Amino acid sequence: MPHALTILKDVFGYHAFRGRQAEIIDHVAAGGDCLVLMPTGGGKSLCYQIPALLRQQAGHGTGIVVSPLIALMQDQVAALTEAGVRAAVLNSTLSGADAASVERDLLAGRLDILYVAPERLMTPRFQDLLGRARIGLFAIDEAHCVSQWGHDFRPEYIQLSVLHERFPHVPRIALTATADAVTRDEIVERLALDEARIFVSSFDRPNIRYRIVEKDNARQQLLAFIKAEHMGANGTHDSGIVYCLSRRKVEETASWLSGHGINALPYHAGMDAAVRQQHQARFRQEEGIVMVATIAFGMGIDKPDVRFVAHLDLPKSMEGYYQETGRAGRDGLPANAWMAYGLGDVVQQKRMIDESDADEAHKRVSSAKLDALLGLCETAGCRRVRILAYFDEPSEPCGNCDTCLEPPATWDGTREAQMALSCVYRTAQASRVHFGASHLIDVLRGNASEKVRQWGHDKVSTFGIGADRSISEWHAIFRQLIAHGLLVIDHGGHGALLLGDSARAVLKGEAQITLRRQASKPARSGDRAARGNRPDHTANMDADALANWEALRRWRTQAAREHGVPAYVIFHDATLAELARSGADSLDDLAEVPGIGAAKLERYGEEILETLRGA
Repeated sequence: MPHALTILKDVFGYHAFRGRQAEIIDHVAAGGDCLVLMPTGGGKSLCYQIPALLRQQAGHGTGIVVSPLIALMQDQVAALTEAGVRAAVLNSTLSGADAASVERDLLAGRLDILYVAPERLMTPRFQDLLGRARIGLFAIDEAHCVSQWGHDFRPEYIQLSVLHERFPHVPRIALTATADAVTRDEIVERLALDEARIFVSSFDRPNIRYRIVEKDNARQQLLAFIKAEHMGANGTHDSGIVYCLSRRKVEETASWLSGHGINALPYHAGMDAAVRQQHQARFRQEEGIVMVATIAFGMGIDKPDVRFVAHLDLPKSMEGYYQETGRAGRDGLPANAWMAYGLGDVVQQKRMIDESDADEAHKRVSSAKLDALLGLCETAGCRRVRILAYFDEPSEPCGNCDTCLEPPATWDGTREAQMALSCVYRTAQASRVHFGASHLIDVLRGNASEKVRQWGHDKVSTFGIGADRSISEWHAIFRQLIAHGLLVIDHGGHGALLLGDSARAVLKGEAQITLRRQASKPARSGDRAARGNRPDHTANMDADALANWEALRRWRTQAAREHGVPAYVIFHDATLAELARSGADSLDDLAEVPGIGAAKLERYGEEILETLRGA
């Protein structure tokens, strides 16, 4: 694909395609439809941006990109404009005059790529506008939003099949980083992509280290994690995202982290819109911001240097976990996905499913998705193998997750499982009521609390039989029994536990249960699994290269401020590091550095050379 390679080099500054990019670009540029499943950071955007440029040059018209988030559109358009592409956006942030100007440019063929929200795309006025314009292709980004079984359903996406009906000869490319087999099938059906080719890249993100720890004062654990792995020698810290389930927890966690020296900002849908927008802008444009957020903040984040994503609460599904953790390390450099998880998280998520307004079929699917995530949390095997298996991708142990770096000990937990299951049965038999884990643990440990005596459970045969194990050990056991399906959480029972279908075989001694041994203490910062997974751009730099690196960072900050864009839109850190080491002293030398295309070379080349000479 000589022409596509020319665009890749001249516009985007890269010398070779990755994975199946070339194959996808060739197919779409030739007029074919396709569905692309590619992990975050895998280069999805180029799969529609380059075909859009090719088809515009061939006279077919403008590429229309359907995107669900304003911030994503703005970042993409800023980056494309910096690269010399005629790109624009139509969304609610534009004034009437600015929107009219963009529409005139579209009709006149002066745009290579136009980003638009699905809500605007489906209006009769915009459909009429498209009918009068020349359209080269439709790209539907974040296509998993079409699936009602997915973690981020958007009703507007269902209507996008109209594109095939109204513009049958315009190629369509749907893209997502997250879709299991059921979601893929629904994307194909709802977007009428039955004849489309499906390109599935590996879902693996080898640069991300996955770690899940038992929750024990989660905020303190989070702070210790950030300080051990993401603090620099000068007291600065990496950019990161911390996800919490509730708005209140977001506010409290951000305030607590700020009080402990972390530059943290809250973000959730209940905040004042102007403040929320300001926080998002600071996260995009500044370095070293930790955003504490609900999942309202997330999809479409284009910031490449997010070094960690942390969860203080359990996500709803494996797709949600994969999508959220995938916002770390988009630049391909080392990053961390860290989560603190406990029994209360399981109870809370199960309750949210049970109390939702969804029908029973949807609740069953939601429960199955949550169970898959619980299996990831409790596995004694490689986390990455478990994640990839969920997306039907076979793999080998990765050597870069907590269970690979420090394999957890396992033990025969059949006896303790029988105790716990028997306690569930005996207390319910005695009271005709089911109870939660805390009460059952009191009974097992022989703690004659007021509630235990009130229900007469100090008289049941299981009272005190588990006194040799601590409260935290029993919590770990109950958590794993739920993950194994031996116990289920009662519908509407405030966390009450019932025997699962497979409990009988264990109680009768017909099946054995192997459990993970509870970690005796958190990993120390010097331990192999706890050592930083943080890129060091200055590694192996000599004194001259270090001076170049610092000078280039100062120059980039100033250039970004003058252009009103995030620093990474000017150049990624990896490009700056290459520049610092390159010893470039001419424009021809700069043209060989990955990430410097023709437009950026013309715009910034002399400034870069001047900066390097003065470093």
